[in-house]
Amino acid sequence: MAAGSIDAPWRGFASDNYAGVHPEVLEALAAVNVGHQSAYGDDVVTDQARSLVRGHFGAGAEFFPVFNGTGANVVALQSVNHRWQSVICAASAHIHVDEGGAPESMAGMKLWTVPTADGKLRPDDVQGQCFDMEFVHRAQPGAVSITQSSELGTVYSPDEVSALAEVAHANNLALHMDGARLSNAAASLHVPVRAFTVDAGVDLVSFGLTKNGAMAAESVIVLNGDRVQGVDFLRKTSMQLASKMRFLSAQFVAMLTDDLWLRSAGHANAMACRLQDGVGDLSGVTITQSVDANAVFVLLPEQVASRLQERFHFYTWDQATGEVRWMCAWDTTESDVDDFVAAVRGELASGA
Repeated sequence: MAAGSIDAPWRGFASDNYAGVHPEVLEALAAVNVGHQSAYGDDVVTDQARSLVRGHFGAGAEFFPVFNGTGANVVALQSVNHRWQSVICAASAHIHVDEGGAPESMAGMKLWTVPTADGKLRPDDVQGQCFDMEFVHRAQPGAVSITQSSELGTVYSPDEVSALAEVAHANNLALHMDGARLSNAAASLHVPVRAFTVDAGVDLVSFGLTKNGAMAAESVIVLNGDRVQGVDFLRKTSMQLASKMRFLSAQFVAMLTDDLWLRSAGHANAMACRLQDGVGDLSGVTITQSVDANAVFVLLPEQVASRLQERFHFYTWDQATGEVRWMCAWDTTESDVDDFVAAVRGELASGA
């Protein structure tokens, strides 16, 4: 299917990254494009963003805007790992599957991956990797990285995060949270974001808003300065320090003011639930994961999936099983969902 054009806009369910920028974010960018401000984060807009971040993550939170999510993860993991150390993560983790080897090639760290059915690590998964400690022939675990919400659309509860923090800290490991879709997790859990981050023992977060209606708004947020070192220097050496930082920070200000971030994520989640409800009773459709956030994973007959992909953008997640992923975004409409559900019904009927 063609990628489309500005003159012929199209809608799809491939990724929340495909969606545009929220109008309120564009307004915020225009509003700060006046006069001069100091560069590299020494500006009033970034100060405002820091204050808003601390309101959500606690008074001790340190805020470091970066350009993209991979950069946030690489900077964050470097700050809690030495070169000889490793990171424990789910086999489906974005840092392992979707970052082109950046943690390994840019930060020089080994990833110890654990297969999980739902994308979520458990305490036993972490403990099971804590062997041969001090053994020079094994890359030494230095951190645990979890994704909230996970790559399979599932969400960690505050208690699940706390349990992971407990086992990580008992083994002298830092706990990192990849939060590219942290907003969707917060909207799903209906609790303050600090309940499953700083209050649950998370040491640092890669907090992103790009998938939730921003243009380029990612960050590293340090929650426990005792375990994290040198983020400001690592951000520079990793080529993630923005000179005109006010334009990154303005997006955080727009999203974190009046809960735009939470409202947008809640809408995306609601559209995923609508999609789940629309196809859940169809013969030939198997929903494979709990729909906790804004993703729906399903198994379809191969020919049905192929025909749908000629009309709608979405990814085949698992080439071996044919499992596909449908993502909803801040701008997904009820009509988008209903039209897609009707198409699924039609293709299944045609196939039958």
